[in-house]
Amino acid sequence: MKRWSKLLITPIVAALLLAGCSGNGNNEQASAGNSKDNSSAGKPETWIADRTIKGLVFMDSDIDTEMNPEIAAELKKKTGITLEMQAVQGGDSTELLAAGIASGDLPDFIAYYLDNSGRPEMAVILKAAAEGMFADLTPLFKDTKIYSKYLEEGYLPKDTKYGSMFRPEFNGSSYLAHMNILRQPGYTVRKYVAGPFIRKDIAEALKIDPREIRTTEQFYELAKKIKAGGFKDKNGKDVYPIGPDYHGGREDSSLYADLVWGENDQLIKRGADGKILHESQTEYPMKRVAYMQKLLNEKLMDPEFFTMEETRATEGALNGSYAIIGMHNYMDFNKDEHYLPMGPMNTTNGPYQMMIPYKTAYGAWSIPATTEHPEEVVKFADFLASREGKLLWQYGIEGRDYTLDDKGNPIVKQEVLDVVKNDPDQGKKLGFELAGNTWGSPLGSTDKDPLVDFGEMIYGDSVNPELNAAPERMAEYWGWDKLRSNARLVDGYRPLSFLSVFAKGEQLQAALDNYKDSMIRAYYTKSLDEAKKIVDSASAQLNAAGLDEYLTLIDQKDKDVKTKLIMQ
Repeated sequence: MKRWSKLLITPIVAALLLAGCSGNGNNEQASAGNSKDNSSAGKPETWIADRTIKGLVFMDSDIDTEMNPEIAAELKKKTGITLEMQAVQGGDSTELLAAGIASGDLPDFIAYYLDNSGRPEMAVILKAAAEGMFADLTPLFKDTKIYSKYLEEGYLPKDTKYGSMFRPEFNGSSYLAHMNILRQPGYTVRKYVAGPFIRKDIAEALKIDPREIRTTEQFYELAKKIKAGGFKDKNGKDVYPIGPDYHGGREDSSLYADLVWGENDQLIKRGADGKILHESQTEYPMKRVAYMQKLLNEKLMDPEFFTMEETRATEGALNGSYAIIGMHNYMDFNKDEHYLPMGPMNTTNGPYQMMIPYKTAYGAWSIPATTEHPEEVVKFADFLASREGKLLWQYGIEGRDYTLDDKGNPIVKQEVLDVVKNDPDQGKKLGFELAGNTWGSPLGSTDKDPLVDFGEMIYGDSVNPELNAAPERMAEYWGWDKLRSNARLVDGYRPLSFLSVFAKGEQLQAALDNYKDSMIRAYYTKSLDEAKKIVDSASAQLNAAGLDEYLTLIDQKDKDVKTKLIMQ
């Protein structure tokens, strides 16, 4: 927060504020729009007001802001609303959010990333809410059909309710709407398998069952066999046994989960003795460094495993340049199942156990206090979150993109499915989410239950069951159903969710980030002694930043039923 004024004078933020925000103009236009005859006489039940609603989206390129003209016209006919959005890109999303809010010049709503209350965006939103910069959403939710569910006991997950939206210090008020809430607890939209996958032809040539590879030692022995096998990619070049994640280089703990203390993005969990520890306080950092150095030195892992940009990593996966990569079972390039899932890998607790969230959340939106008639923005969000609204922004236009069966569920037209599959860019121009355009997601993606709402779990299943048959077969092969039957249903907070209320939170966050960067640097050192110096220095910085105090804090939080921790 102390960096806000500094950020505002940088060229990138200056460009952001000039290009992305025109708050006073927005409010004047919105006010002018609301001065029109907004009588609902002769209008559909979904009518809200004849006005323009403008939004600013701090979610990089994940949200599309251009609307198909026919979709926009249908939205206008149903609600009276003209939606205009701009996406802010070109820098760290949290810093851009902070700068945008600090400008005090915002449109009718803003949308931003927020997986949980531990994300850095939360601190930005809390400060702005405390300074009266956002409208209170609680009274505005009461007369809605969908968002009123947020006020019902048990509808929201604990972290959303107590950590993000209805925090104790707000006394019942809420200044953000957490999104992508599932309607039913423990609901699973897809049988999702993420982690290491191996080229099927290589597994068959070596006569190994990928599902039996459960430990890093087995993983290492397999990598040696792959290297000795002389396998080639599509271009006739030698493959690397282990390559980066399909989406680019990063720390991918799913490939070596038994050497990572807790979840990869948290690195905090309770040990067998009952004490909560950060990974730096265990033997695992140096164990993992030794393992990585062995893989790198023996050329079993691509040297750019942790750093490769996405385009090159994806190209390598498409060419089969890596025997083993990190990916998931719904990737289009693998519909022929030439990569098969491995494991799942054991963890530091022992054999893998699936964790199913009570409910999940992702993304959020807020309404600036300067917005004219904020109740109309909430009503608009409520329409988009309704079944009728979702039909429009997820499925498109009846007659053009789908027909309805005798139960009122959409039957996607085959020609539309063909366009989406064969020409994604053209499909996106159709203007709805399931064809690739996500304009409705920031305000409408919540209360999710596609099977009940639309008669299918995944877009197009009712027309073409084979469309997603391959991912289902891979999940079956991996043993998803059995693992799901033994899963833990969890509801609570991630260990790092309380950094925003920790006195040294900013300092500790910097030290945590440095620790992760230091681990990657340690992998590439020439000796374990040199690596240990780097790890020890990063650990010392964590201690100086108040790590032990923070672990004591979250241990106390875990004793309260409202702030229970979710730990691996």
